[in-house]
Amino acid sequence: MTISNKEKGVGVNEPDPAVIEQLLAARTKELTDTIEQLKNRIREDEAKDNALQRMNSFLSSIWNNADAIIIVFSPEGFIRWFNPTAERLLGYRAVDMIEIASPLLFHDPEELENRAVEFSLQLQQTVEPGLETLTIKAKRNLPNEYEWNYIRRDGTKLPVSLTISAIRDANQITGYVGIAIDISEKKKAEADLREALEKEKDLNELKSRFVSLASHEFRTPLSTILSSVYLIAQYQQTEDQQKRDKHIQRIVSSVNLLTDLLNDFLSVGKIEEGKIQLRNSTFEPSKIIGSVISEMQGLRKPSQQVYYAHHGTPTVSLDPGLLKHIVMNLVSNAIKFSPDGAIISVRSESNHQHLQLSVKDKGIGISEEDRQHLFERFFRGSNASHIQGTGLGLHIVSRYTEIMGGSITCKSSMEEGSEFLVTIPCVEI
Repeated sequence: MTISNKEKGVGVNEPDPAVIEQLLAARTKELTDTIEQLKNRIREDEAKDNALQRMNSFLSSIWNNADAIIIVFSPEGFIRWFNPTAERLLGYRAVDMIEIASPLLFHDPEELENRAVEFSLQLQQTVEPGLETLTIKAKRNLPNEYEWNYIRRDGTKLPVSLTISAIRDANQITGYVGIAIDISEKKKAEADLREALEKEKDLNELKSRFVSLASHEFRTPLSTILSSVYLIAQYQQTEDQQKRDKHIQRIVSSVNLLTDLLNDFLSVGKIEEGKIQLRNSTFEPSKIIGSVISEMQGLRKPSQQVYYAHHGTPTVSLDPGLLKHIVMNLVSNAIKFSPDGAIISVRSESNHQHLQLSVKDKGIGISEEDRQHLFERFFRGSNASHIQGTGLGLHIVSRYTEIMGGSITCKSSMEEGSEFLVTIPCVEI
């Protein structure tokens, strides 16, 4: 038989309901606060995760769509990241680069050596031509943007503006990121600008040479014209007609000389300004060349003879106007540099592919050294200083020939004469 505490006379303290209620309320509040804190932390973590996802998405978008080559590599020089633009512009696959290749693969060794010398002088220390050249300025947080020529997989060069920065974690360098922008268009624009400036310089030089040369070359024929006009006025008798004819011929020759000088300068000016346009047509070369030679008969020296023969197809298709100028210049030179009584031979030969023109004289000849500069503007042979001329005729001939896609060569022996051979391709009309 069990005896209760009450029966034994032992007292029992009953829990105070109010205290229990307070304890429960406190515990409930603690639990509620803890749950709320957990909820807040979860919300914060979710917000951070969302922000991180947005950041990752943003960085991924930049990585995949950036119009620049982005390469991340380790301190030891192994590529860790290789973006799609790098694949497209350099021709390598990322899978073949990552953890295998070095960014040095894309650099010209000679360019690295030159840049290493440059940095050595700047930093007052020896910089080795290799990975150190790429990273030494990034290590020191120095400006590190330079133009380089990347070497593509196919061996061609890609001009870029490359910036390399160090990646740090707790002040320790964990890698490098190189961002390279394609500057091909910039380089082309710079080259075009240099070409335009050089062309403008050439035109200014041409104008200066024209003023200088014209003042000298025009003086003699103008003086001849004035003196001849004066003398003609003195010959009033019928028996003086022979003397008048002599001076009239001198005037005609001087006017022709002035015309030739002006035509030469106008032709060179048009060539340099790019104003020569081809006007191709189908024609009979024998008629064009024959008519030019007939027009130039009056320029011959005493007893000189100009013979012309054509062989081959009766017609050709090219620019007759430029061909006419070429013939005029070459035949004029042959007459000018050949002595009295010399025979000048002009020959043309054509087929459906090209026209060949040969002008052969018995003149003073051209030295081997002078032939190296024969078609340069204003060049005159060392043995031609006593003969009037501008030094533009053969330059014009060579440029007209070049414009038509042809070529010109010269064979010559001193005191035995020269032969100029012009080959011009025919075109389809």
